Amino acid sequence: MSSPLQRAVGDTKRALSASSSSSASLPFDDRDSNHTSEGNGDSLLADEDTDFEDSLNRNVKKRAAKRPPKTTPVAKHPKKGSRVVHRHSRKQSEPPANDLFNAVKAAKSDMQSLVDEWLDSYKQDQDAGFLELVNFFIQSCGCKAMKLMTSLVKVALQLSVHQDNNQRQYEAERNKGPGQRAPERLESLLEKRKELQEHQEEIEGMMNALFRGVFVHRYRDVLPEIRAICIEEIGCWMQSYSTSFLTDSYLKYIGWTLHDKHREVRLKCVKALKGLYGNRDLTTRLELFTSRFKDRMVSMVMDREYDVAVEAVRLLILILKNMEGVLTDADCESVYPVVYASHRGLASAAGEFLYWKLFYPECEIRMMGGREQRQSPGAQRTFFQLLLSFFVESELHDHAAYLVDSLWDCAGARLKDWEGLTSLLLEKDQNLGDVQESTLIEILVSSARQASEGHPPVGRVTGRKGLTSKERKTQADDRVKLTEHLIPLLPQLLAKFSADAEKVTPLLQLLSCFDLHIYCTGRLEKHLELFLQQLQEVVVKHAEPAVLEAGAHALYLLCNPEFTFFSRADFARSQLVDLLTDRFQQELEELLQSSFLDEDEVYNLAATLKRLSAFYNTHDLTRWELYEPCCQLLQKAVDTGEVPHQVILPALTLVYFSILWTLTHISKSDASQKQLSSLRDRMVAFCELCQSCLSDVDTEIQEQAFVLLSDLLLIFSPQMIVGGRDFLRPLVFFPEATLQSELASFLMDHVFIQPGDLGSGDSQEDHLQIERLHQRRRLLAGFCKLLLYGVLEMDAASDVFKHYNKFYNDYGDIIKETLTRARQIDRSHCSRILLLSLKQLYTELLQEHGPQGLNELPAFIEMRDLARRFALSFGPQQLQNRDLVVMLHKEGIQFSLSELPPAGSSNQPPNLAFLELLSEFSPRLFHQDKQLLLSYLEKCLQHVSQAPGHPWGPVTTYCHSLSPVENTAETSPQVLPSSKRRRVEGPAKPNREDVSSSQEESLQLNSIPPTPTLTSTAVKSRQPLWGLKEMEEEDGSELDFAQGSQPVAGTERSRFLGPQYFQTPHNPSGPGLGNQLMRLSLMEEDEEEELEIQDESNEERQDTDMQASSYSSTSERGLDLLDSTELDIEITESLPLLGKSPHPYNSR
Repeated sequence: MSSPLQRAVGDTKRALSASSSSSASLPFDDRDSNHTSEGNGDSLLADEDTDFEDSLNRNVKKRAAKRPPKTTPVAKHPKKGSRVVHRHSRKQSEPPANDLFNAVKAAKSDMQSLVDEWLDSYKQDQDAGFLELVNFFIQSCGCKAMKLMTSLVKVALQLSVHQDNNQRQYEAERNKGPGQRAPERLESLLEKRKELQEHQEEIEGMMNALFRGVFVHRYRDVLPEIRAICIEEIGCWMQSYSTSFLTDSYLKYIGWTLHDKHREVRLKCVKALKGLYGNRDLTTRLELFTSRFKDRMVSMVMDREYDVAVEAVRLLILILKNMEGVLTDADCESVYPVVYASHRGLASAAGEFLYWKLFYPECEIRMMGGREQRQSPGAQRTFFQLLLSFFVESELHDHAAYLVDSLWDCAGARLKDWEGLTSLLLEKDQNLGDVQESTLIEILVSSARQASEGHPPVGRVTGRKGLTSKERKTQADDRVKLTEHLIPLLPQLLAKFSADAEKVTPLLQLLSCFDLHIYCTGRLEKHLELFLQQLQEVVVKHAEPAVLEAGAHALYLLCNPEFTFFSRADFARSQLVDLLTDRFQQELEELLQSSFLDEDEVYNLAATLKRLSAFYNTHDLTRWELYEPCCQLLQKAVDTGEVPHQVILPALTLVYFSILWTLTHISKSDASQKQLSSLRDRMVAFCELCQSCLSDVDTEIQEQAFVLLSDLLLIFSPQMIVGGRDFLRPLVFFPEATLQSELASFLMDHVFIQPGDLGSGDSQEDHLQIERLHQRRRLLAGFCKLLLYGVLEMDAASDVFKHYNKFYNDYGDIIKETLTRARQIDRSHCSRILLLSLKQLYTELLQEHGPQGLNELPAFIEMRDLARRFALSFGPQQLQNRDLVVMLHKEGIQFSLSELPPAGSSNQPPNLAFLELLSEFSPRLFHQDKQLLLSYLEKCLQHVSQAPGHPWGPVTTYCHSLSPVENTAETSPQVLPSSKRRRVEGPAKPNREDVSSSQEESLQLNSIPPTPTLTSTAVKSRQPLWGLKEMEEEDGSELDFAQGSQPVAGTERSRFLGPQYFQTPHNPSGPGLGNQLMRLSLMEEDEEEELEIQDESNEERQDTDMQASSYSSTSERGLDLLDSTELDIEITESLPLLGKSPHPYNSR
């Protein structure tokens, strides 16, 4: 063989030998493509006499793999059993061209044997052997073979071009006259055409072989990257060589892959189709494919991946442009709702589709010289009428701002035609209805805001960090143009629509889009005067909160001291407030003097207070001294109850704003002690008024008082002195216990209530229920902020946590965040609060139903679910939470046995069922801690009498949860129902040799790794890990209790779980059920008893260390990663996070 070929064969042998079994097991994997070189492809193209396609189409036999691995050098002669046959002609005996590939794919023999056999065959017939090697590379190279196919397509395309040129030359030469015609030229052109045809056939044969041998297998490869490359390449083939590939037999692969489950593959499919449908000349060959897969392409606009959905919409736009009549009205109606999608890219694409479907055919923009011609008023009127018709008749959304934003990229020039919009609104003989006028005003305001501010409406994000310099310049120019046009017309619009609150509110918001300096530079002060007059009329005429808020904000923008017209705007504000204050004083005097007011007088007084409250929120009205008269009004309401609630609500808000503005003045400069004392007195008096309003009969007054009170308590909390404002320390206020109790009671009565079931969501009642839910969430968030900022006692969080599971759908996110931040503040206290929540729920259920059959009630099952959710909240940090979980179990056991049945009674203690709730926390325990808790439970139960033969189910369930070995022979189904069985640790080896293998059956607990036996349970701690509190004074010794901490197994476990084991003399001193458990009493711990527990725990720990060390000294086991002694880990009580305040919730 030649020298280059010898080097190629040597490289091939080394590559195949190195690939070993990995390449054999993954013949279609992309990793095999590393063995392919570009030289193979070039040699294949250069070989014109190859029978590549014929050899592929023959019957293939898999290579036999019967020989053992060889370690000897390559054999010089064929051996018996080899597939090599001496041949004198290729046609007499030719091996299958892809036999090597099939042998590697079968993976039944080692690579060294295959290489040796291939070398033997190559020595016999070099052409056939080299062809077999090339076929192996092509079939195993994977997605890179697609790139080779693309190169072949380019070559075929060039050959096609050459053929066309040759045909034209031949026709031109043949059409010449007899004297000018050159026969030699015609003959050479015919030979050239024949040669080109042969090359074309060879290339097409290669492409056909590659397609059938590689693509049809790899387009559905297990790797999505390979599938994506296949679809991308076939799309290129169809676009570049449509003559051969743009047929239904190839298009079907793209259509099938549109249903692929991976985003990248679907995206490549849509992009490939965009390249085809974007060429109008190719669309005629896509009719059958379109009819077959149109429904799938339309449905992809709702794809879960936004980028795929965007490309699908753009594909439909190309179909809409280049294939008329293909998309039906039903297909288009599937795209229309997407213009209101939250994703701006998708909404913008849908807006472009809407524009080309509805607006462009009627309002076509003609281009001349690369610029758009100015639109005629008729065309613009048609555009806005179509826009109004679509928005009103479709009834898909309530806000036109999202429609404007969707159309902004494709129809921004039309939407910025503010002259056309205002002319339609100010027309006298217009044929617009009330809804159309409101929609047109909203479109005007939305387009003005979009042009001046450059950001989409609330809920949509562009994903861009900022605007380019060109975009900023365009924005500034649009703002100036908008201001110059609307300043003279805004007073006219306000005058025309001043009676309609829905229309005048967005018109007042237009002022925020203006460049207000133009009032001065453009000498437009007279229009400012007209606007201020119209503003005053609107404020005096309306009492709706939205109108008053918009008017107050518009006046705030004009009352900027840096403007030259500030004095004029400030004078207008003073006039308006003087007018409102005078009215309030007169109406208040009438209310205080008379005992009865008619409806008109009540409405006028309430409207005046609403106007003052709205302006007090934005403007400083301190100099009008509204605090005293409002407090006088509220005090009468509290004393007599004769003040209507319509008047009380704005009066509360006025006093609240008065206190905040006073605090603002004091915070800006060093205030005197008298000023601080005066402000504190006002704040305390207002808190007392709000506390009185919490018990009002009107729900709105109660909720308003709660919101204002929670915000005020948070503002005057210790947080107000942070940042070098120590001079405000006299203002810090802590609520009394009665106020804290009333706040918690309000939460129970107004937040944690069962709402009615929602219907379809379209009725007015459903909307009201949703609004009420938002209000309740707002109240709960305000209460949680008070907890986290230390305004209220953290124990009050139990009133929130105990509703975590029941109201998870409504408030789960708020409660979870509160629980997380409470644990960050104090881990130990938070764990006690969780236990306190369960105690409260259990006590309430016990008082309502009694102790009999308590654990079978649905409410008790819900409590178990809540306990399970609490247990999951500890997270995977088992070692970090070890002391907390043990403490929780210990206090839970104490609570379950805190009340004993009457003397001589065989009934179980009333709180004993609480152990079933406690069992939900058992999976969070370490193996050593479970043994100690079992011993502690044994000691506690010695004071409780029990009838023989009647084991208590809660005790058995709890012991079962603490038991590392489940003994099915000793646990009866009657005691432990299948519905109550919990998962336990497993499998753990017993410590006694007499334990049978049947006792080792257990369920593996995923969250806790298995603990090796005979390891120390001692823990180095500054404080005791578990305080084992004694129930009563007894004669037992501490050493007995320490010995009880040894693992219980075998017959000892059988004795422990037996019913007679708990039979001890009854202690008649236990309290009865008449004592009601309150929150504070549940959290108290006797200090003297705790000291005894600590001493007992320390001695117990020493004894346990001695016993465990004796076991460990004789054991040759490895290091126990859960043993704190071997790891030298010191477990301490978690401390509160100091100096870190949780982020508050947004209360409004």
